[in-house]
Amino acid sequence: MDLGLGRIGQIAMGAADIEASVKFYTEVMGLRIALRPHPGMVFFDCAGQYLLVEKSQKPDDIRVGSVLYFDVPDLALCVHEMESRGVSFVHKPHRIAQMPAYDLWMAFFEDPDKHLLALQMRAPKGYEWLKG
Repeated sequence: MDLGLGRIGQIAMGAADIEASVKFYTEVMGLRIALRPHPGMVFFDCAGQYLLVEKSQKPDDIRVGSVLYFDVPDLALCVHEMESRGVSFVHKPHRIAQMPAYDLWMAFFEDPDKHLLALQMRAPKGYEWLKG
C-alpha cells in the first residue's frame, strides 16, 4: 500500500536560549519568521519548508541530530557574508563530490546550540575555491 508520503513538512530542533536562536536564524542566516505562536516556539520559513526551533525545558533535551543543508547560489558570497556576521566555519568550503554535471561544494558551521548546519552549492565543473 502506498502511503502517499510527500515532502517533509517541518524539521524541529531544541534550543537552550530561544532568543539567541531567533537572532542567529534571522540576523545571521537571514531566515524569515513564519510564525511565533508563543515566546518559546518559532517557525522559520526555509523556502516553503518550516524549521521549528523550540525552547527546551532541560539542557539535556537538546539533541544534536541530523545536519541541515541549505542550498545557496553562491557559496563564496554566503561564506564571506556569514563570516562578517560572526560565524566560524568548523569545516571550510571544500568540494565534497564530483558529480557528472557539477561539483558539490559545502561549508559547515554551528548554531548557538551546536546543531551542525551546512551551506551547499552545485558548482560548475572545475570550480575552484578562491579565498578572498
